Amino acid sequence: MPRDFPTSTPMYPDPKKVRDHRITIRLDDYEFAFFISLANLVGEQPAALARRVLLKEATQLCASDSTVEPCSA
Repeated sequence: MPRDFPTSTPMYPDPKKVRDHRITIRLDDYEFAFFISLANLVGEQPAALARRVLLKEATQLCASDSTVEPCSA
């Protein structure tokens, strides 16, 4: 079936912003239950909450650690 739109036009304004990479973390039963409870409490999907917490903590770590060069995120 032919497409009605040009194939050279990207689907996203910035294709590098597509969340396509995975990182696996291992949690014990207590950590997992805590995190799921927190996600339910704030009304957010667990993966989205994990991403937000990870990026916030990483940004703070970059800003506070004088041995690390400034982040360019």
